[in-house]
Amino acid sequence: MKFGLLTFNTLFRGDSRARIQALGRILDESPYDVVCLQEVISPLNLMALRRATRSYPHVAHGPIMPLVHGGLVTLSRRPITRRYFRPYTFVGPARPERFMRKGVLLARVRFGNEYLTVANTHLSANKTDDWSRTNPYAQVEASELAELAGLLAHPTLTDPLVVAGDFNVPRDSPILREFVGAAGLRDMLGDDPATTYRPTAELPYPKPIDQILASPSLRANTSLVLRDEVALPDGRFMYLSDHYGIAAEFL
Repeated sequence: MKFGLLTFNTLFRGDSRARIQALGRILDESPYDVVCLQEVISPLNLMALRRATRSYPHVAHGPIMPLVHGGLVTLSRRPITRRYFRPYTFVGPARPERFMRKGVLLARVRFGNEYLTVANTHLSANKTDDWSRTNPYAQVEASELAELAGLLAHPTLTDPLVVAGDFNVPRDSPILREFVGAAGLRDMLGDDPATTYRPTAELPYPKPIDQILASPSLRANTSLVLRDEVALPDGRFMYLSDHYGIAAEFL
């Protein structure tokens, strides 16, 4: 099964509508069969995205009122035969993320006579950049990963599986490694230490917190994309997000 996949956190803050429109134009001319997006929180942003991505006739997302649940949207050029959104149980410190209903969006995609299940997810943020087991935010992420592993172990999920998104957990974290082992997945980026989050003065050396994981039977070449400034509809140039995208070409 050969296909291209992209995961990208679109960043809801700032000029999100204009950036979504610019992203949509880029995606419409891209080679990706499936696109997993995070932080498409506004229903109006979702509408703008759909208008700009006519080459993706199939879409999956959760309920969209009053906000797109989880901010998760999966676009596909191949038919999506089943969609399912599940929010993570809210635990740990009080935080505004509760209103996003972060969770996982499953989409079963048909490639001819074969099927692939794509899990698009966005985990809770770690406000301290401390992923030790005693950290309360790391404990929240570990709880969400345990829920995700339990969902992916459901006996009806028999297709090859790709899990992609903003995990907010770095690639070298024991929390993520334990999840990968428990879910029977393989990290498509291996031990690549390159960050997926745009460095800032406050955070000059960020960790790689966006991931693409897959069933062991799948192989892929990966690369970081969407790193440069792009033209917005009004002529301004701006970065599309505070994240980079990860593109995977499955072989």
